[in-house]
Formats: sequence, C-alpha cells, structure tokens
Amino acid sequence: MRTDSSPGSLPAREHLPAAGAGTPVLDVVVPVYNEEKDLGPCVRRLHEHLTRTFPYAFRITVADNASTDGTPRVAAGLAADLGTVRSVRLEQKGRGRALRTVWSASDAPVLAYMDVDLSTDLNALLPLVAPLISGHSDLAIGSRLARSSRVVRGAKREFISRSYNLILRGSLQARFSDAQCGFKAIRRDVAQVLLPLVEDTGWFFDTEMLVLAERAGCRIHEVPVDWVDDPDSTVHIVRTATEDLKGVWRVGKALATGSLPLDRLGRPFGDDPRDRELSGVPQGLARQLVGFCVVGALSTLFYLLLYSGFRHFTGSQLANALALLVSAVANTAANRRLTFGVRGRGGAVRHQAQGLVVFGIGLALTSGSLAALGAASADPDHSTELAVLIAANLAATVLRFLLFRAWVFPDAEPTAPAREPGLRPEPHLPDPYRAWSDATVRLQPVRHADTDHSRDAR
Repeated sequence: MRTDSSPGSLPAREHLPAAGAGTPVLDVVVPVYNEEKDLGPCVRRLHEHLTRTFPYAFRITVADNASTDGTPRVAAGLAADLGTVRSVRLEQKGRGRALRTVWSASDAPVLAYMDVDLSTDLNALLPLVAPLISGHSDLAIGSRLARSSRVVRGAKREFISRSYNLILRGSLQARFSDAQCGFKAIRRDVAQVLLPLVEDTGWFFDTEMLVLAERAGCRIHEVPVDWVDDPDSTVHIVRTATEDLKGVWRVGKALATGSLPLDRLGRPFGDDPRDRELSGVPQGLARQLVGFCVVGALSTLFYLLLYSGFRHFTGSQLANALALLVSAVANTAANRRLTFGVRGRGGAVRHQAQGLVVFGIGLALTSGSLAALGAASADPDHSTELAVLIAANLAATVLRFLLFRAWVFPDAEPTAPAREPGLRPEPHLPDPYRAWSDATVRLQPVRHADTDHSRDAR
C-alpha cells in the first residue's frame, strides 16, 4: 500500500511487506555466551510477551557464541519446546559476528536483537519495531539517555556510557544518543546494504552500523526505554571500552581519508524527498550555500595570511596574485569535496582548470581594486590595502559560487530519472534485495486467539 503524500518521481516508503505466508515478520536475535542459567527463563519470558502483545508472526533466534557450558543444550531444548524459537551455533565469539550471521540469513523483513538479561523493559519492543513495519524509519534503537528514559544503574556505567556517546558526537559527528544499548532493530532490506560494510565483529558492531546508517541518510528512530542494570553481567568494561575506542579511530580515519565506499550508501533506498524533481526548487541550494560560505571564510583567512607573508618579499600585485593562486587551488579542492560532494579523481583536473578560470576573474577584480587604490593614493598603508582586498574578495566570492554551481559542478546534485507512476525506483542495491522486494506482499495481522502461533512461524 503506497503512502505518497506529495507529487514527484520517487515513491514514499511502503508499509513493510512480508515475504510470504508463514514467514515471520519479526526475528528477534538473542546472542549468548555461557548463559545456561538465565537463557531458559529469559527466552520463555520474551516468548510469552510476544505471543500476548505482538500482532504479527515472530521468531526468536538464540545465537550461541561458542559457549563452553550447557548453553547449547538449553537452547536446543527451547527450540524443541517452543515452535517459534530456533537455535544457531557459532564456533567463534563476538556479538557482532552473531548478529551479522543470523541477520544475513534471516527471511524476516524486520530484524531485532536484545541482550539475554532482558535489562530493557519488553513493553518497548512494539514501539521499537512499529516504525520499521510502517515504513517510517529504517533502523530503531532503544535509548537509555533520553530524557524520558528511566534507568537504574551504577555511577561507573553511567559515566562510561555518557562519555562514550560524547566521544562519538565529537569525533564521528554521530547524532544518535545511545550506541551501545542492547535493544535495536533494522529493516532487512537496509541490513542487506549495510552489513557487508561493517567490519567489527564485537561490541563496536552497533556503533559502526549506526554511523554508516547515518552517513547513508537512513532514518534512525529512538525509543526511550526503562532499563535496569544487570549486576551479574559478564561484559569486561575496560576491555570493551578499549576496543570501542580503537573502532572509533578506525572508522574516523576511514571517513577522513574517504576509504569507505560511501557512494554505495548515498540515499540507497530511493525515497528521499530532497531527491524529488520539483520545478523551481534548486537541488541542495541551502546546504551548498552553507558549505561554500564555510569554505570561503577559511579560504579568505588563508589568502590573507599568504598575502601578508608574500608582501614582505615582493610588491602588492605579485603578492596578491601568488596568494590568490594558492588559495584558489585549495578552495576549488575543498568545495569540490565538501560543498558539492564530488568524490574520486574523475574530472578533478577539469574542475581545477575551470577553477583557475574563476580564479582569473577574482584576480581581475582584486588586482583592479589595488590598481584603483594605487591611483587614488601614492602610498596606501597596509590596513587600507587589506580592507580593499576584503571588499573585492566578497564580490568575487559571490560570483565564484554562481560559477561553481552553474558551470564547474552543475551535476553535483544528481536527480532521479522520471518514472511512470506506480513503478518503484531502481536503487543501487544487491540483486537479492530486488528479488525479495518484488516478491513481497502486504503484512496481515495474526489473530492469536484463533491461530496457533507455532504453526504460523513454521
């Protein structure tokens, strides 16, 4: 069922369909390691809650991370007793590895996970997955740091959690509030695109996935949760924090150097309203203007520093030309990457050549201003020269933006080709996604009063 609310060539997100009759809508993964004592009561409690409150077919998957105690035996017993529970055994440890393995193989259109201790109140589960089923959001996370969350835990864990999220905001520009809460969900089609790009197999898996999702333009829904700390948790805080910081450094470095294939992530699901073809609305003008102003301000400071340095060794005209040339090359490179989002080496030489033409126009304006000042005053002081150059540069900056947008980078903001009404866009996704999405049908609620839930999941 389409939910388009405005005209354009791209459809809005759809109410999430199921892959076919009998396929669970939700697959909840419970990663465990040596949890033979708590596994049984926790899974039975989760199963009872979903049976009583969740209106669609579901599955619970116990992902055993190479446990050495009786956890595999308990998991197998749960799978035998409860038809909607299955057990998966991994021979290597790592929460991220377990989630990647199970999520990649799952046929459910909504994938979730939660810690086995069930620290999070289960009443938050339906609000967590509802935005994914409706098509409003791509990922959903439980947040212990939201204002309306009610959290009971020690000061040490509270300090570490808040410090870690401050580091993420400062280093990776993350906007989500709680990266490590063990209570998350993702649409299967989104996971198929993101998971191959996530390298971590441990506790940093969540953070890396969320950072990539934000860079892809995915919508992340946050649910305030009630959360009670598990005093018997086996998580090694210091080791986990160290590994997380290493992950932050690795991802931050990859983002800074451009080694991540972000071109595969840019709006991959084809329904961003900013991509719609609307007459009379320039694509990305506000964002480009802000980026250009920031780059321009930094370039102007760089230019003035260069001019002041060159002025000690040469005349004003040559100092201006040299300073403007160096800053123009840097300005074109910065605007190419940051303002207009052009990545890679393709067309870089042509862009710099066109940028030099724009530089020539700026040189004519500033040099003409200096010439006019020299004609008006035989020996103007340095501060007057700088004031005249600033005014001339402001005029050249406005012209530079117009030329960059209309001539140098005219195709920096791609627009989607027009399509016939009712047709889905062709996003750059793996073929399995297209095959799955083409074969899907709309969800139908499960009537628990009339239908045996175990049979539905089978």
